[in-house]
Amino acid sequence: MNSKTIPPFPELIAGTARSAVHLEMRDTYVPQDPGFRRWLETGNLDHYDFTKWRRTIGDAVGRGVRFRRARIVSEPVTDYIRYEHVLTARNNIAAGEQVRWLPRRLASDLTLPGNDFWVFDDRLVRFHHFAGDGSIVEDELRDEPEVIRLCLTAFEAVWERAIDHAEYELSES
Repeated sequence: MNSKTIPPFPELIAGTARSAVHLEMRDTYVPQDPGFRRWLETGNLDHYDFTKWRRTIGDAVGRGVRFRRARIVSEPVTDYIRYEHVLTARNNIAAGEQVRWLPRRLASDLTLPGNDFWVFDDRLVRFHHFAGDGSIVEDELRDEPEVIRLCLTAFEAVWERAIDHAEYELSES
């Protein structure tokens, strides 16, 4: 399935009834993102509009959907991970997500899929494919039970070890 046939993210969330889990495993995403570039220059998020994400996730949380996001990160962290860490409280957690962080050195013995993913209601996986520099290439939807099981098992293993956002302190060089 190519990216043109994949429903937009808000539509996937609107069709989710119980849970959505997201595993992120990269240290850099979309390095030319204007919000990230501006944060690098100013150190603040005053320019950032949280409305769309908070509405999309907040509406789903209001319907009873549980959102969990886990991030596996290298330490010391990259500038992009520092940016995500700052964004998390004001965006993800404020919208109703639970977020945890796992230092990569604690994930060495885990079996993980090759790409970041979302799993919606234990029925559908949306894989994210990125170029080496972190720019988005395309997304892919999968619904095979063995793929869903692999992703859910990996997510739960990471989630169990990961540190809650409120307690995770960034390791910087």
